Parts: sequence; structure tokens; C-alpha cells
Amino acid sequence: MPRKAKAARPQAPKLPKDEAEQVRIRREVGHDFALREDAFGRKRLASGTLEARRVYEVSNDGHTSTGGIVRVRNVDPLLGITSLSRQQREAGLRYRQDFQCSQQASVRPMSWSERVDGGRKGGGIADSVLNAGRAHANATRALGHWDVAAVVQKVVCLERSVKTVAEQDGEGRDVVTKLLKVGLDLLAVHYGMMMGR
Repeated sequence: MPRKAKAARPQAPKLPKDEAEQVRIRREVGHDFALREDAFGRKRLASGTLEARRVYEVSNDGHTSTGGIVRVRNVDPLLGITSLSRQQREAGLRYRQDFQCSQQASVRPMSWSERVDGGRKGGGIADSVLNAGRAHANATRALGHWDVAAVVQKVVCLERSVKTVAEQDGEGRDVVTKLLKVGLDLLAVHYGMMMGR
């Protein structure tokens, strides 16, 4: 009498080494609020969240249970890059603030049968959101070159690290840092924080 073969269960793909390390450290420290279970029952980082983007580092022997120190890397690149001047930082923060404010417009779908009035009374997008959008667009035009604008938008608005942007663009970190600084200088001149050269 032949034996029945068990149905083969799908194998879980291997977790990336960096993610597995971050999951291990967070579980040991008790910061498992940024973890979720995947379809295979494994703990993974909740992608797309600010908490999941933080990088935990362990010093000494690599084990938190035996006295290793856990450090959380600074998420905000504007504060993490120590070679930026005060004006560059302030210009970047103002540019980010305009970007974030301009993204707050809540657009809701409308029925085709709904009557639309041409006036603004009680409806439409708030003036503060429109003004922030205009300010952000004017500042982006002041950046001049699209290479500079792309780096500034990725680092300042999307809060990506210089290392990540350099890897994605296939450039050296020093090139990305230089483009960022040029862009922040242009923004600082645009905002009147420093004189043009």
C-alpha cells in the first residue's frame, strides 16, 4: 500500500540580513511596536512607517542582553549632517515645512450629479495649503538645476539619508552631499537668510 505524500508547504523567502538584525535587536530591547507578522508568521519591520526606518545599532559584543548599548540613529538627515550651516538647516526645514503643508489637502471624490458652485464659501482647498504649495513651487524653481532639486527633495522632503540617495542614484556620497549643500545654499538665498554670491 503506497504512502500518501504530504502536500509541500510553500517555503518562506529568507529575510534580508539587515532586516533580520533589526528585528532581533528590537525584540531584545522591547521595541516591538514597529514589527508585524508576515504571511509565514515571522516578525518583520512594518514597512512605510517612520519607526521602521530607524536604524538600531548595538555596540560591544552585539548582544543587548549581556550589556551591549543600543543606539538609535538620527532619522532626520538635516540634523544628522553636522557639516551643514545654521542657514542651510533652517532653509531645509522651511522647504520641508512648505512641502508637508502643501500635502495636507484632503481631496474627496464627488458625485457626478452633485451641483458645483463656482464660489469658495465653505469648500475647496484651504488658503494656507495653496500658499504653501506656491511657496514650495517657487523655492523649487530657485534650486535651478533638476539634479540639485532631485537631491534636495529626496533628502529634505522625503527624509532619506545621503547614503540611501547615493546608492539609489549610483553616485558617491560626497557628490550627493555637495549637491545637497548647493541646493540648501540656493534655498537660503531664496528665503533671504543669506546673500547671494
